[in-house]
Amino acid sequence: MTLQEITGSAHNFEECMKCTVCTAYCPVVPVNPRYPGPKQAGPDGERLRLKDPEFFDEALKYCLNCKRCEVVCPSGVNVADIIQEARIRYSKSKPKLRDRILASTDFMGSMVRPIAPMVNGVLSLGLTKSIMDGVLAVDKHRTFPKYSFESFEGWFKRNAEASQKQYKEKVAYFHGCYVGYNFPQLGKDFVKVMNALGIGVELLDKEKCCGVAMISNGMSEAARKNALNNSAAIAKVAASGMRVLATSSTCTFTMRDEYPELLKVDNSAWRNSLLLATRFIYEAVSSGRKKLVFRDSYKARIAYHTPCHLEKLGWGIFSTGLIKMIPGVELIHLDSNCCGIAGTYGFKKENYEASQAIGKALFDDIASAAADFVACDCETCKWQIEMSTGNKVLHPVSILAEALDLDLTAEANK
Repeated sequence: MTLQEITGSAHNFEECMKCTVCTAYCPVVPVNPRYPGPKQAGPDGERLRLKDPEFFDEALKYCLNCKRCEVVCPSGVNVADIIQEARIRYSKSKPKLRDRILASTDFMGSMVRPIAPMVNGVLSLGLTKSIMDGVLAVDKHRTFPKYSFESFEGWFKRNAEASQKQYKEKVAYFHGCYVGYNFPQLGKDFVKVMNALGIGVELLDKEKCCGVAMISNGMSEAARKNALNNSAAIAKVAASGMRVLATSSTCTFTMRDEYPELLKVDNSAWRNSLLLATRFIYEAVSSGRKKLVFRDSYKARIAYHTPCHLEKLGWGIFSTGLIKMIPGVELIHLDSNCCGIAGTYGFKKENYEASQAIGKALFDDIASAAADFVACDCETCKWQIEMSTGNKVLHPVSILAEALDLDLTAEANK
């Protein structure tokens, strides 16, 4: 009988050699004494929980699921997955109204979009923030991302869908909640860049939120429903040989790695077909299959922040590689640090101070870099950095859309 059959867990906690390097690299441990640390919460705690579920500690909720413990583990133990699965299996805590509001991105985005300008104005008021702080425990210091009155899908159908038929090569685009409800411009930039490369874009059929916020807020069943929906949509496209690209590093990581590990959704049929857009573009250009032609007038000093989930994927090199291709760019690669927001984590009143303390090293590095703006592949990192430093944050795809001579690039890729 295998360990998995005995424990019901696929996680390799017995390979932990108790070196505590994960605890040394955990961004939460230095700022929150209530969190036991990844070794204690993960492999050590799992041994106890298998004997008696009563050993489960609700303090595991303070884990960011940033995966930094897994990046540094010399034994390749899935430390963060052990912690998150323990929360799914053993936690008796139910999601609060606040948690459901923060995690239900599709529902909230659809409800707010028709009245987005009014909602944005109301959410920016000090009185509103104080009420939300007192009633919902959403910290009053947190700046909410603005909602868009225009939907990306609506823009695509009106302005881009018909023109995509002219391209022989096509990719499918998982745009995610951020592009769908908050910042359609990133989706527009993605379409511009793909078309300049001679590649058409299709949207996935009825995509839903990747589910990462639901997982972290104790709504794993709802997350699994979304995962099954997205898995079917991606599988259909992947079966035709088409690549599926995303612009969110967290969405990409969640669908590739968290679906099978935490939600038990088999993605083996399409996992390798799903890529972050920057990796796809970098590989197409570096192989000589596609060409980029940049504007001579584009000049910028850019500081790049690698999101934690992108660091876990090991794909930050593709984003920085693309930015380095731009002749007029001076790139500063910031030290590896967690920004501290971890999706909805940093919005919660009980986590806000820890969230900001975790991000301080990154904020200081950004100030020292004195860059024109920061580049980053993660939308929640963008919110945290812009709120905490005042620096503008752009996605690498948006940087390409601005730096490229789109007409000459399109001509070069005919």
